[in-house]
Amino acid sequence: MTPEQAAHETRDAIVTFTSGFMTDPASYAYGQSLGFDGFDFYIAGRGGVLGDVPADVVVAALVYFADDAVRPRWERAGLLMTRRSAAQAFAQCARSWALDHVSDDVDAPRLAALLGQVVARASVAGAPLFAGWRLLEEPHEPKALVVHRLNALRELRGAVHGAAVLTVGLRPIEAVVVRSPKMAPVLGWPEPYPDPEPFRDRWQLAEARTDRVFGRHLAVLDEHERAELVELLAKAAT
Repeated sequence: MTPEQAAHETRDAIVTFTSGFMTDPASYAYGQSLGFDGFDFYIAGRGGVLGDVPADVVVAALVYFADDAVRPRWERAGLLMTRRSAAQAFAQCARSWALDHVSDDVDAPRLAALLGQVVARASVAGAPLFAGWRLLEEPHEPKALVVHRLNALRELRGAVHGAAVLTVGLRPIEAVVVRSPKMAPVLGWPEPYPDPEPFRDRWQLAEARTDRVFGRHLAVLDEHERAELVELLAKAAT
């Protein structure tokens, strides 16, 4: 299996499955127990790995969020705790979620080891959220370690995809209406939304570029290890 093929085959597990902890009601209940108001916990948790930076830096890193969806939440969250503490609390939600959602059929220690090779050797160039998440302390429990490292790769792939979207000439909202139109209001974009049809070809080009570039990170594994990674991730995400 080529690196590019592996990048394509692992997309759903890395992007969709791993985001489960971010949308889990239990995560927001935990955030509320810490004093966060709803979606503030998400913004503080993801952006917190960047440290105590201005809101513009977080908007830049998140790519697909409108400024108004980030700025007030980032400012409010900073009144509760340090940015680093918010990121650590968010990571704790990932660990708790992993115990209930990573399939028992998967060899979690082996999967964590394969993911660890990619995470440890990946370049942080252009991927600030990945770089910040990689600095967090890792859990010891195998299932939790799988999701922790998967989220690192989610941030890495997200950075690659964000760059690909911009370089094919799409604005963030144009990419959103093609891929996830129902998310536009959640991401803070006001109506009216653009017609997605003129942007589909460029979005597909961005997807292909993402697979190609993200595949370079998976090239640290040999062909058999990449195939094993795809198989184990498919099991983990069921």
